Amino acid sequence: MTDMANGYEEHAADFMRRRHPHIGHKMAREWAREFAPGATVLDLGCGDGVISEALVEAGLALYAVDASPTLLRAFCERFPTVQTECAAAEESSYFDRTFDGAIAVGLIFLLPEDAQRIVLSKVANALKRGGRFLFTAPRQACSWVDELTKEESQSLGAEVYEGLLRGLGFEVSHGRVDEGENHYFFAVKR
Repeated sequence: MTDMANGYEEHAADFMRRRHPHIGHKMAREWAREFAPGATVLDLGCGDGVISEALVEAGLALYAVDASPTLLRAFCERFPTVQTECAAAEESSYFDRTFDGAIAVGLIFLLPEDAQRIVLSKVANALKRGGRFLFTAPRQACSWVDELTKEESQSLGAEVYEGLLRGLGFEVSHGRVDEGENHYFFAVKR
């Protein structure tokens, strides 16, 4: 059986112990300020909710997806009123609705290239016009072995990601790097 959580189900407890509770939080908080209170946001690969916390605190109506049952259970304990789905991002129905924003911190590069392309396309279809998308991946095209899961990770690189996003109808702005040296891509659906 294939692990749709890319090794994170098996290593969920270790991930929750090792995940720095503040890396990415500032960037998510800044991004969340771009939305009116109550705006709908899809959190792909929500894990146990470290990044989601900034979105909930901003008063956004959050919908969360993660493929790890263990991580999603921990998420639901933190945020019992948030609608969740235990599914791989490339297979989720995204609650059969549209959103004002979507965020995927620490997810895209865990997926094989074909799944990355599927997720980017599905996000484009799930966002309303003017919808904002934020995700992390290294700017350079590269592959590496994930330290925790020992699974292969792959960044398609900024040129490919930005080209894919533009082809899907997004305007792409210059990205930023957080305190953990994670690169963030920012896009707005035209």
